[in-house]
Amino acid sequence: MKFGIHNSSWRDTPDPAEAFEAAKTKAQWAEQNGFAWFSVLDHMIQIPRVGAPGEPVLEGWTVLAALAAVTGRIRLATLCTSVGYRNPAHLAKIAATVDLISRGRLTLGIGAGFYEDEYRQYGWDFPPRPATRIRQMEEAVQLILRMWTGERTNFHGRYFHVDDAILEPKPVQKPRPPVLIAGAGEQMTLRVVARLADACNIVDGDVAEVRHKLAVLRAHCEALGRDYGTIEKTRIQPWVLARNRAALAAKRERLASRGPLRGFVGTVVEAVDLIGQHQDAGIDLMINADQRNDEETRELFVSDIMPHFA
Repeated sequence: MKFGIHNSSWRDTPDPAEAFEAAKTKAQWAEQNGFAWFSVLDHMIQIPRVGAPGEPVLEGWTVLAALAAVTGRIRLATLCTSVGYRNPAHLAKIAATVDLISRGRLTLGIGAGFYEDEYRQYGWDFPPRPATRIRQMEEAVQLILRMWTGERTNFHGRYFHVDDAILEPKPVQKPRPPVLIAGAGEQMTLRVVARLADACNIVDGDVAEVRHKLAVLRAHCEALGRDYGTIEKTRIQPWVLARNRAALAAKRERLASRGPLRGFVGTVVEAVDLIGQHQDAGIDLMINADQRNDEETRELFVSDIMPHFA
């Protein structure tokens, strides 16, 4: 089991002008303390499950490029980029550049998109049917993969097209950077994962739900002739930890001022047990969505959680 940190909120410092410095400090700390992954939110406004829409939010790929220049080992990703935010040919170019800056540490996290109000605010078309957005995502990934590997790309799909397009320099990673597709829709999204992705990401549900989603993914792989074992299975959720029940009660009270706590809230012993269940279910990478910027939780992962799964 590997572990990661997801920077889902930019409120780690009261001064928005210092938001990048806070993210940089966290990413460098994560790298120095054995985390394998650091991802950033890629939204223009904050999403409802994390905070209020008026919160300060930095542009994800700009931050990722800057983090690539100040870290050296940790894998970097957006979690995740909506297909509707950028022309996929342009996204292929952006991602290839970040892979170059990071010297081969990028994972492209991409999804079908869901936040209609954000699309409206920024003037993007929001197809109302999820199936349409999933098909757009699938086609975008196909185009991106071709541009990363082909000398010149001609692509004429239902939603996107390029004519004799050049992408140079190519990404550092060979044959290409890995692609993580976020979402766990059973009929379409997990089928696209089985067909095109190197990793999946499961957000919602308990361990039984995770196990079920991975069984569906395995079935799609078998139907398509894909080796299920070649897909990295990742799980993201907020974690708030304390050493004992008394410390946990005090932390709940302290953190409650920013709204109800989501995800796992419990002791180290309980966390070890739950992560072990996820490992048994097939999860390879557990990502802490660090919404509350809780330093003790991150430190307890390093001192008490991660050694159990080394």
